[in-house]
Amino acid sequence: MNSKKISSVIKGWLFIGFGTLIIVIFCFYPMIGALANSFQTGMGMNLHFCGLANYKRLLVDPIFLSSVKNTFLYLIVQVPVMLFLAMLYAVLLNDKKLKCRSFFRIAIFLPCVTSLVAYAVLFKSLFSDSGFINQMLMTLHVIQSPIHWLTDAFWGKITIIIAITWRWTGYNMIFFLSALQNIDPEIYEAAEIDGANVVQKFFSITAPLLKPIILFTSITSISGTLQLFDEVVNLTQGGPGNATITMSQYIYNLCFKYTPDFGYASAVSYAILLMIVVLTAIQFKVTGGNKHD
Repeated sequence: MNSKKISSVIKGWLFIGFGTLIIVIFCFYPMIGALANSFQTGMGMNLHFCGLANYKRLLVDPIFLSSVKNTFLYLIVQVPVMLFLAMLYAVLLNDKKLKCRSFFRIAIFLPCVTSLVAYAVLFKSLFSDSGFINQMLMTLHVIQSPIHWLTDAFWGKITIIIAITWRWTGYNMIFFLSALQNIDPEIYEAAEIDGANVVQKFFSITAPLLKPIILFTSITSISGTLQLFDEVVNLTQGGPGNATITMSQYIYNLCFKYTPDFGYASAVSYAILLMIVVLTAIQFKVTGGNKHD
């Protein structure tokens, strides 16, 4: 290897070296540290090895089991609804005949870049006992008395599902919209010549061609929902009585709200990681996402 090639290699390593070091320090090292902590127990930083005790505790911990049930409820209900709406909005806003398309795109995308504090304050105001939602429903005679959206176990879950759907639908819509704009219009023209209607074109052309984006958005949405934290903490604080708590909020409580138990919190975090890996693998298996066309 001549001096030019050696110099090129050194420059290449210098170029990526700092970024790699940052990733190792702030990503891989904490991951390995958390894995080591998950096999330890104790208060605060006074930890000692306990083997698989933390993972066995997960199976009988009522709060953890409740957080898993709540998180999967949000996932099963919210993710399909959000992705369906995102795809629907993308199809509608991809129509060149629609006026003010840019305005509607910005309006639907705007919630995902809204300040989390402003977003939480807005929803707390809208869904309070004397808020706009209750007032509107009572005016329309849909309900006789205010619904306790933020303090009732059932309605608290509904409020969280509405909140995360409102916030993230526009984010996923952008991916679908980008993919739709890359579909050759001649394909639709050929389908129209063959007599295909709107529904047939959607299921025979649009949906199959959006398969990679559907897989991508479903994986990212499931991963995000399994780590759901902000909306629950800001809207219901996990209450009443842990009725709306999620796994990520439970990790926070174990570390900072209850007596610090970093070992058990690490075990819960790796349980979430395992769920994400398993669900992602299932999605790839079902959709054939690991096959190259």
